[in-house]
Amino acid sequence: MKIGIVCYPTFGGSGVVATELGIGLARNGHEVHFITYRQPTRLDFFSENLYYHEVDIKSYPLFEHRPYELALASKMVSVVKYEKLDLLHVHYAIPHASAAYMAKQILKTQGIEIPVVTTLHGTDITLVGKDPSYEPVVTFSINNSDGVTAVSEDLKKETLEHFEINKEIKVIPNFIDLNRFKKQRKEHFKTAICPNGEKLLVHTSNFRKVKRVEDVIKVFFELRKTIPAKLLLVGDGPEREPMERLCRQLGTCDDIRFLGKLEAVEEVLSVSDLFLMPSEKESFGLAALEAMACEVPVISSDAGGIPELNINGKTGFVCKVGDVEDMVKKSAVILSEENLPTFKMNALARAKEFDITNILPRYVEFYQETIESVLTKA
Repeated sequence: MKIGIVCYPTFGGSGVVATELGIGLARNGHEVHFITYRQPTRLDFFSENLYYHEVDIKSYPLFEHRPYELALASKMVSVVKYEKLDLLHVHYAIPHASAAYMAKQILKTQGIEIPVVTTLHGTDITLVGKDPSYEPVVTFSINNSDGVTAVSEDLKKETLEHFEINKEIKVIPNFIDLNRFKKQRKEHFKTAICPNGEKLLVHTSNFRKVKRVEDVIKVFFELRKTIPAKLLLVGDGPEREPMERLCRQLGTCDDIRFLGKLEAVEEVLSVSDLFLMPSEKESFGLAALEAMACEVPVISSDAGGIPELNINGKTGFVCKVGDVEDMVKKSAVILSEENLPTFKMNALARAKEFDITNILPRYVEFYQETIESVLTKA
């Protein structure tokens, strides 16, 4: 198949999943065309089946803001037409699904019928989509997609609860490339951070309020009273500066390192003992899955789709959002010498269920079903 993938080219979960999906499809012989305003973060072109088409967003004096959606729709029309794509797969409802609808209608006037699959990732539904100014567009775009997927049962449920959707939503979970995300031998790194054998905790996110990084620091502050530990914070965003101030107030600066954005996050995960994800909202929890693939158990909140991934009492523990005391207590259980090896083993076993080799065929099958459905109607 020739597949067009439209996504945000950033560190966010939707962009990462879309990029890894495209890479996996290319490895399996499909021709994949990325359509976005910048080369996706994890994308390289060591495959003859990968192509990148940049959306050129020109600035005009008439417009206060650059008309990205119009430029994107035009680029989709061009790529579909001249590369003879079989299907467009757009990640994130706004503006990708709505732009795809526009492109689809333009192409139809030229005798081209292009099937569109929309994948819902989370904040396009739980945050942006609920804004009254966007809700009609989100609803319309989903209902006019030829196929719709969601990354968790919880996200599907929330979408159906808050929008008048008449399309079937198929749940295809996020996935992991176990060839990349696996425990690496980085003992020298662990020794440099934890010279006295301390336990190493880690958190990765975009440092937005919804990620509750403050809870991560509070859990660490309480835990280190009984267990010698260090904390690594990976990522960046609006909450980083307030969190640095909090560390100074608590006197934990010597034991916490802010590492910023990292490409090779698997190297950090490989030496970690516990992953903290106390998020207020999380449609799936891709960062937790990456940690589990590197044999790191997880302490998480019970938000969104995380409990579908993190099995309470087995791969880690699931606690109520904001319950720092319980997270501290459960962290101590995992980090005990008698329990940690079992939790690490269980985390890896669970991650293997989400290996890309298991999930990729589900997308390919859904593509084929969608294409056949559209051709039958035509």
